[in-house]
Amino acid sequence: MTANRRIRVLMGKPGLCGHDRGIVLVVMALRDAGMEVIYSGRHHAPEQLVDAAIQEDVDVLGVSVLSGAHMSLCKRITGLLRERGADDIAVLAGGFIPPEDFPRLKELGVREVFREGSRLEEIVDCIRRIAVMREVA
Repeated sequence: MTANRRIRVLMGKPGLCGHDRGIVLVVMALRDAGMEVIYSGRHHAPEQLVDAAIQEDVDVLGVSVLSGAHMSLCKRITGLLRERGADDIAVLAGGFIPPEDFPRLKELGVREVFREGSRLEEIVDCIRRIAVMREVA
């Protein structure tokens, strides 16, 4: 990002899952890496997350899904971003997501998928790469 603007990230937990230990660790790692991070908290509808991502002009919308509803939630989120002309906001998904679902999620527009146990450095590096590509575009 430019010297005038830090990377902006919205992190949220769509759906009913209340487990947030992992996403809180990611939020802290991103903040420690110098990013501006908004954590929406738990139990938000995809519409709420997309509205917040657009309003906050974020580079990345990261969602954590541990309930098994990752396909339907990510499909709704990426669809809403497209409908609202904000598909330049990269969507990242994390949580209990089986590897066999990765290709379909990427077809839906999810930029990257992180499973439980992913290294925090991987997530930070991925977001930095996305922000640079977004700035260049």
